[in-house]
Amino acid sequence: MSLAPEDPPGNALSGKALAIHRRLCGVYGCPIPYFHDLDPVSELVSSLLSHRTRNAESGRAFKALRARYPDWDALIAAPAAEVQETIAGVTWPELKAPRIQASLRAVRERAGGLDLGFLRDMPVPEARAWLEAIPGIGPKTSAAVLSFSSLRMPALPVDSHHHRVAQRTGLIGPKVDVGPSHAILRAQLPAEWDAQTLYDNHEVLMLHGQRCCFHRNPACGRCAVLDLCPTGQARTGARTARETVALHP
Repeated sequence: MSLAPEDPPGNALSGKALAIHRRLCGVYGCPIPYFHDLDPVSELVSSLLSHRTRNAESGRAFKALRARYPDWDALIAAPAAEVQETIAGVTWPELKAPRIQASLRAVRERAGGLDLGFLRDMPVPEARAWLEAIPGIGPKTSAAVLSFSSLRMPALPVDSHHHRVAQRTGLIGPKVDVGPSHAILRAQLPAEWDAQTLYDNHEVLMLHGQRCCFHRNPACGRCAVLDLCPTGQARTGARTARETVALHP
């Protein structure tokens, strides 16, 4: 299952969310392959490294941790300064090093080891709540662990690009932060969607934010969902008005 059903629910925002999903799936090609297949504890580390950091830098930092420590228990036991040095390329390594160690320590204490495979047997809301009870793990990280890892559970992550597209298209309000947006955006999509379809939804909105709906100077003129985006319509309408004034002063 990768494309939304043809009959959207009555709720207007749900209908818009489904229309955007279909349109962007057509542009970016659903189903989208998963970008890796890490175990859930490794995905937790990867997700904590990625906060406000480019994928290339967080990927290098993750590989550096793997190379330096034989397992995650060894990382927990290492001096925080050494871990910080290992991940120096990411944003805020001085905060992320002790946070990663503390999160792994909490997993080990609560689960009896560094294995999160048992989350697969929980409903998604319970699995997310279990993870988010650990200080430093929020909605984005919990969703990423369940969705991106080998668990392949139907959780919807929302990153900054996804969030920006959702705000500009009016799926969420202008004052809704990334954290609260997770529940709102998931509720707009069919409850029965499987992990692949939810992953597709996140990926196409993220890709659209990276390739078209830029933070500065979005390319509204070539946007596949311009007719569904009040922000883009306002921008292009204002530009047309300025161009008209310039041609006919």
